[in-house]
Amino acid sequence: MTDQGSTYTLDEALLAIGFGKYQGWIIAYAGLGSIAEAMEVMILSFIGPSVRSEWNLSSTQESLITTVVFAGMLIGAYSWGVISDNFGRRKGLLSIAIVTSGASLLSAFSPNYISLVILRCIGGIGLGGGPTYNSWFLEFVPIPSRGRWMVIFATFWTIGTIVEASLAWIVMPRFGWRWLLAISSLPAIAALIFYNLVPESPRYLCLKGQTTKAYNILKRAAAVNKKQLPFGILLSDQITCFDEDFDTLEDAHLLSPKTNKMVDFKTSFSTLWMLFSSSLIKTTFLLWVVFFGNAFSYYGVILLTSELTSGQSHCPSLTFSSVYGSSEDSMYRDVFITSLAELPGLLFAAFTVDRIGRKHSMELMFFIGFIFLLPLLSHQSEILTTASLFGSRMFIIGTFTIANIYAPEIYPTAVRATGVGVASSVGRVGGMICPLVAVYLVAGCHQMAAIVLFEVVIILSGVCVVFFPHETMARELVDTVSVPDSP
Repeated sequence: MTDQGSTYTLDEALLAIGFGKYQGWIIAYAGLGSIAEAMEVMILSFIGPSVRSEWNLSSTQESLITTVVFAGMLIGAYSWGVISDNFGRRKGLLSIAIVTSGASLLSAFSPNYISLVILRCIGGIGLGGGPTYNSWFLEFVPIPSRGRWMVIFATFWTIGTIVEASLAWIVMPRFGWRWLLAISSLPAIAALIFYNLVPESPRYLCLKGQTTKAYNILKRAAAVNKKQLPFGILLSDQITCFDEDFDTLEDAHLLSPKTNKMVDFKTSFSTLWMLFSSSLIKTTFLLWVVFFGNAFSYYGVILLTSELTSGQSHCPSLTFSSVYGSSEDSMYRDVFITSLAELPGLLFAAFTVDRIGRKHSMELMFFIGFIFLLPLLSHQSEILTTASLFGSRMFIIGTFTIANIYAPEIYPTAVRATGVGVASSVGRVGGMICPLVAVYLVAGCHQMAAIVLFEVVIILSGVCVVFFPHETMARELVDTVSVPDSP
């Protein structure tokens, strides 16, 4: 006989279901979105010179093709987060798939420069939805395996960069940039085609009080995984009390439903404003610095790899044009090899994330990345330069990956997509700024100044990690945001 009065929470349900075939489909679809994003970002490394030659563009016009994509991602990262938090994860994913696939494919048929810039900007808005895939997948993963599977999810980005480098190597010399754009849009189109199979996040449904719909999704997941849900009634977290031990006042404000009042999230502005509440403002600003530092360092090291590995150690060789001074085949090969350098970093992140925690993993990898860049304060041989940059990239991609695990874990479901999306937007600013700094300083024979700047950004990011409010390893996800009652 079953105790009719027994209840269970969503986390207990996910633990009973385990990680099986059902989550396998979820990670496959989310990974498809991540691959699409990575390919569309990587393609910027290849189409610029060809478009410039075909349409006789200036260097400023060429660079604008890249800039508008990042500008679009700034808009999209926030917008899709708001849509997902207010209207559901499924509607957010559908909107992302429509915008990304449509703009990406149409850009291959651009009749002129203006239309290409506009379509790439719209495509960038779609690409800004990457954090939504991240948050959606996270909400299906049981606590014990959350860190490991989130790192595995991050490998889809690296797969996308490798696939795009391989496609460029094959397609560009033979068929040109239009074919590369068209073929690269296929993952985004596939995400749109398979959208009907996408389930809503049961955690989001529980937050909205739709426990029956959440239960039906969990029941289907249990059947697919050949498991059974716990006996009893699924509780909506709106009426569930959490008895957790937390060390800081910020934690108490964030999680205690007994002394706090719930905040209404009916408008998009309320979700954004909640990021600056007393409960979340410290977390928000610290995450912004870390996301900015990660993007600045990651894209900067990629650029420095091209700038400093020309095989010559004297300054005049370290100009931006040196990237294209060699044959196209050599450039594609170099980008392919540097993309492979991320795999060891992801393996290291997977090994540490559920053993020493998110915070300690990021602190350790920021420190190792800092050490790897130190030799480049002066000119080194090509081999040592390459080893230093590759080593730094390995560990920076590791911090990037774990930051993308920590952020959705520390933000409540009510503002998760918005919080991660805004943090990602701040990171995009770092990605836009770093090329200007790296190219200007290195091309101006200021390699030491460039490396010092990257080192300062890395150390500052690591210090912010130390001040994160708490470790999220093995903790249940929080669903609601509260603020203290007014006196």
